[in-house]
Amino acid sequence: MEEPQLVPYLIVLAFITSLLLLFYARQLLLNRDARPGIRIGNGQTIGRREEQDDYFSTATTLNGTIAVLADGISGLANGRMASTIAVTAFIREFLKLDSAKDIPLFFTKASYLSNTEILRNLKGIRGGTTLIAVVISDDYLYWGAVGDSIAMIFRDGEFIYINQKHILESMLEDRYLAGEITKDEMLDNPMRNRLINYLGYEGFKNIEICKKPIPLNKGDKVILCSDGVYNSVTEMELEKILSKNISPYDAAQEIIEVIEYKRLRNQDNATVIILENSR
Repeated sequence: MEEPQLVPYLIVLAFITSLLLLFYARQLLLNRDARPGIRIGNGQTIGRREEQDDYFSTATTLNGTIAVLADGISGLANGRMASTIAVTAFIREFLKLDSAKDIPLFFTKASYLSNTEILRNLKGIRGGTTLIAVVISDDYLYWGAVGDSIAMIFRDGEFIYINQKHILESMLEDRYLAGEITKDEMLDNPMRNRLINYLGYEGFKNIEICKKPIPLNKGDKVILCSDGVYNSVTEMELEKILSKNISPYDAAQEIIEVIEYKRLRNQDNATVIILENSR
């Protein structure tokens, strides 16, 4: 007499099992293009700012793994809007790529598209964002940068800096090395940290792109960070964290914890992305 009472439970169990199988199949489909071997972690803090102007995203396809970080210019209006548009445009264009051989051209195309879109949304109001983007494809690192956000490789306890900051200081250094100005004139210029190129700028020139991809070794860590990170954490502090045998996510969280612990009076938005080549 108790057998019929089991039927509803068996039906429910069969339904749940079917749902689990469908979910598993969906995950396999979603991850069918995933490239194994790249571990990703990120961390972010608003600092002492009223708004989070940093924006970032990552994506993986058959052509590789991309990470994009944009730091909206807080001194201008619509920093958050500009950084969001820039990152979204880069991710969107990367997802359209048919082949990894198109990666170098992708940076130029995405930068001009995002600059145009930002200017259209600003409607004459001043605004903009820095941007650093990297793509890891078949153990090679491609990158593009504009502004003062940076990317670097942490390899065997050493940092390999990748891009140049697009600030007046860089131009002053070139003029000093050329003998056009003195060292004091270079160091004492009050505008030395002013951006000279960024997205959302009507005079946008171009995005700095790697001349050739950088071969990565197993264990290399590629770090992207906004100025709120590298102006607050020393290289020694970064080295100590990145040398630990922990996941990229845990390392990124530790970096942010160090920043927040210092409680600097003018702490800027800070964002860090870490990609580890674990193949």
